[in-house]
Amino acid sequence: MSRQVERGCAVGFVFALDTEADRFAHGVTESTVLQGAGVEFHVGTFAGNRVAWVVSGMGFGPASRAATMLIDGHRPGLLVSAGFAGGLDPALPRGTLVLPARGLRIASPPIHFLPIAGTIRGAVPCDAIVTVDAVVATRTGKRALRETTGAAIVDMETHGVASAAATAGIPCLSVRVISDAADDELPADVARLVIPQSPLRRAGAALAAIGRQPATAATLWRLWENSVVDGRTLATALAEIVATCLPDRP
Repeated sequence: MSRQVERGCAVGFVFALDTEADRFAHGVTESTVLQGAGVEFHVGTFAGNRVAWVVSGMGFGPASRAATMLIDGHRPGLLVSAGFAGGLDPALPRGTLVLPARGLRIASPPIHFLPIAGTIRGAVPCDAIVTVDAVVATRTGKRALRETTGAAIVDMETHGVASAAATAGIPCLSVRVISDAADDELPADVARLVIPQSPLRRAGAALAAIGRQPATAATLWRLWENSVVDGRTLATALAEIVATCLPDRP
């Protein structure tokens, strides 16, 4: 433990959204909040190890910037991009815990992750996660992206986090729960709610969406219920990673 104090925290986590981080945060003790440049960083003890985490906001740029600041401030032994993802492989149902072997971004070299999928209960290994710049809401769009990239899942942050880790020479891992499967479609109004915006503006967008199409309320409620379950799945996996899968530190 003394080496962790001297060199920084054992693991750093980058989440895009509060809903992805909430259940994990409930399991952290001795938590402290540190104000960064536009984001808050948290430090505490999780599964017996010192950890740091940040909620970056959605997208490659915010995730990359937050990951770089987390590395500079806390020098973790392992950096984890954690959260939800869209499914591209029809064989992976909604709610599946997935640990990809590689991170992809169109027109960028792939980045390889720490190979630990076989040790996490319930985790399904896959070849790749692809990071894109906009929500892929339709089954047609998901099918096209899978045909283009061969990836099994898609998100908007992992490659940004992984790029920051690679630049710093720190091992990286992506841990994702599939929030919408390959054959699921997100209504346009719902998809717009996850773009980067303030909480007040997001609430206004949600009310406007319900006003235009009252059935959207049921969809929003179902997505919220799913996010609670997915957050528990994610937090359980992260606890196993912190407790048993840390790389050796010099």
